[in-house]
Amino acid sequence: MVFFIVLTLLMQTYTTGAKIPAVIVFGDSSVDAGNNNHIQTVAKSNFRPYGRDFFGGKATGRFSNGRVPTDFISESFGLRPYVPAYLDHAYNISDFATGVCFASAGTGYDNATSDVLSVIPLWKEVEYYKEYQKKLRHHLGDQKANFIISQAVYLTSMGTNDFLENYYTLSHRRSQYTITQYQDYLVTIAESFIKKLYGLGARKLSLGGLPPMGCLPLERTTSFMIGNGDTCNGAYNKVAIAFNRKLSGLVKRLNTELPGSKIVFSNPYPIFQQIVQKPSSFGFEAAAVACCSTGLFEMGYMCDQYNPFTCSDANKYVFWDSFHPTEKTNRIISRHLFKTVLSKFL
Repeated sequence: MVFFIVLTLLMQTYTTGAKIPAVIVFGDSSVDAGNNNHIQTVAKSNFRPYGRDFFGGKATGRFSNGRVPTDFISESFGLRPYVPAYLDHAYNISDFATGVCFASAGTGYDNATSDVLSVIPLWKEVEYYKEYQKKLRHHLGDQKANFIISQAVYLTSMGTNDFLENYYTLSHRRSQYTITQYQDYLVTIAESFIKKLYGLGARKLSLGGLPPMGCLPLERTTSFMIGNGDTCNGAYNKVAIAFNRKLSGLVKRLNTELPGSKIVFSNPYPIFQQIVQKPSSFGFEAAAVACCSTGLFEMGYMCDQYNPFTCSDANKYVFWDSFHPTEKTNRIISRHLFKTVLSKFL
């Protein structure tokens, strides 16, 4: 009850007087606000210690100890300090009018990626968005709804799972594509996705890039186990850099092809790499291991409130679990991206 009172007060504090009327989110666990709580999958985080530093100490289904980047970005636009999950029954269309999240942890551009953990595929996220549009028009009328749809900022963040959960873990895509061909395949899906959103009225879009995924604690642990020492997986990082370059090229091209659009590439790689390489410069003490449990390989259900190894102060750690950043890291990255890229929407 306290949690919902806190959120209600926060919702009343932030109004739609902001220049940007709403933020609309698509993607994976980097931005999932709790949609996976409402589907049959093991990819969940709606239990402690997840969310222990969120408003009211609530485990919402965000894969962090607190907020995720899109929550901070919403706040930076003068909107609420969090973006609610579309499938969360605690919210309704009046709440979603200023921000909504369709993201699903474990998903990717590739439908085969979402099949791995039985999560919401990207095409289904778009279908939920279409449903949202109908509800919004019914709630506000066509004129106000169309204004929100056209002036909202659309934030997308996915791709890591396509490589780490799918391509490098399962054999099917590797038997079909070289790594370069697979990147190109994902870029064609990203292009189709952006064009679908444009066709549905979106005009301000941010296409998110990949982080240095070879430096996730899980990948560093794997490197250590196979005898490469406590180092990042350089090959994975090179793939992330190459894929980001392709996404950046896509953004440049689409800006010329889609009249009236403003599409930006939000690249977390450089700032994330700086944090990982020099954590003390950002006030961190640990970057190789995560806060939750031993910090070597645990995430999701392996990171629960009964684990005695979980750290007491997540602000000292770059990573919350072996795959996801802490709230502090999310804040640093999102504020950097807002200052350097996303503020252009204002």
